[in-house]
Formats: sequence, structure tokens, C-alpha cells
Amino acid sequence: MSQAGTNREIGQSRWHAWWVNGGLALLAVISLAPLAWMVSVSFMPSGQASQFPPPLLPSHTTVANYQALFARTGMGNNFVNSLLVSVGITLGSLLFNTLAGYAFAKLRFAGRERIFQMLLAALVIPAQVAMLPLFLLMKQLGLVNTFGGVVIPALASVFGIFLVRQYARSIPDELLEAARIDGASEARIFFQIVLPMLKPVLVTLAIFTFMGAWNDFMWPLIVLTDQEHYTLPVALASLSREHIMDVEMMMAGAVVTVLPVLLLFLVLQRYYIQGLLLGSVKG
Repeated sequence: MSQAGTNREIGQSRWHAWWVNGGLALLAVISLAPLAWMVSVSFMPSGQASQFPPPLLPSHTTVANYQALFARTGMGNNFVNSLLVSVGITLGSLLFNTLAGYAFAKLRFAGRERIFQMLLAALVIPAQVAMLPLFLLMKQLGLVNTFGGVVIPALASVFGIFLVRQYARSIPDELLEAARIDGASEARIFFQIVLPMLKPVLVTLAIFTFMGAWNDFMWPLIVLTDQEHYTLPVALASLSREHIMDVEMMMAGAVVTVLPVLLLFLVLQRYYIQGLLLGSVKG
């Protein structure tokens, strides 16, 4: 191939890369623009966001909206509620989903495949369909308007079991059989051999679960009736009804709600992507 042809191909490749990267950058800007404006409005003086056309930046930066948010609305208590509920759901989900996923992947018992197929079939059922019977069950157990009523139904999920099972199938059977021959109990095999090997997928599952629990709105709204027990999404919806004209305060509440999960994802995104990729390759 001639030098001119080679240079032409390099030039075309560079232009193609510019177009692709430029398009991706444009999409990123469009996606992040509402989030950036939300943060900007949260630092605006009261009433500035209602002007027309809406300003992009505050005339002068103020934290009065955040001060009023925590002083007048009790958002700090709601933040603690969300943290307790999300951490409880995440820890419980890791325990139960990991045990169930490992059992479906490596333990032999009657009806294993049939039970797993039934669980997968449950994925096509909308969650809203199960909310009424689930609420009635929580009522019979006396868990309405308690954090237990929010946490217990989320301790195990079909998706979590499926994710752990697919990853656990990559663990060599020979390794587990060797441990059994050496006299190790099933509990010791799980905690000392299997659990360390599941670390990448456990980080991925923890991120999924924490973000889902933190952002969940519908179920806490149904099962929690006392404002003192509200989680952040429910409290933010209640705030929007009470302070519908105070856009700046509502945006401050939205920032408080979004920021923790956003920071968590940014810090752990490497492990999150690693767990997804390894699970998809090894599963």
C-alpha cells in the first residue's frame, strides 16, 4: 500500500474518532445538564429560579436553602432513615442472595433446576402486582410503619440470586471437592473458599442493592405512614407538596437525595464494571 493511501486511512480514522468522541461528549453534556442545573438552583437565593428565562447560575451563592432544609423540614432525620434502611437491605441482601446463589450453582438437591426456573419466571411479574398482598402480609406481621416492613421484603431478590449463581458457576468443582475430602464443613468451604472468590460480584450486587434501596419510593410510601419514618425520596415528595413554590429548597432536597448514591457509584464504578464483565464472561 502506498504512503498516500496509508495517510488517507489514518486521517479517516482520526476523523471517525473525532466524530464518535464528539457525539459521546455531546450526549454526556445533555445527560448531565439537568443534574448541573439542579445543583446550581440549590445555591440560588429564594425566588431566583422562578424568573423567566430561568438563570443558569446563581446571582450570588448561598447555602440558606440547605440550612432551611435541615432546620425546618427534618430532612436530617429522613437522611438517617434512608441510610439505616439502605445499609440494612444491602447487608441482608448480600447474605441471603449469596447463600442462595451459591446453593443453586454448586449444591445438589432435588428440584434445584425446577425451582430456579420458577424464580426466573417470577422476574416477568411486575413488582406493583405483589405490593397489595405483600402489604397485607406486613400488616398481619405487625410491620406496617416500621423499618422492618421496608427491609424484610427486600432481603432477597431473584436478580441477586441469579447474579451470584452465574458467577459462582465459574468456581472449579475440583476445588470444593478437595476441601470436602480434607474434612472441611460446608460452612467453612463457603466462608473461607467461596466467599473470597465472589468478591467482585458481591461489590456489584452491593452497589445495585444500595442504589435501589436508597432510591426506592413506592414501597416505603405504602408501608410507612409516619413522617418520622419517611425515607428521603418519600420526604422529598412530601416537601414538594408543602413547598411547591420554593423551587430552590426542593432542588437542595434533590441534591441531598442524589449525591450519596452518585458518590458511591463514582468511587466504586471500577469494581462495579469489573463484576459485571467477569460475570458475563464466566457465567
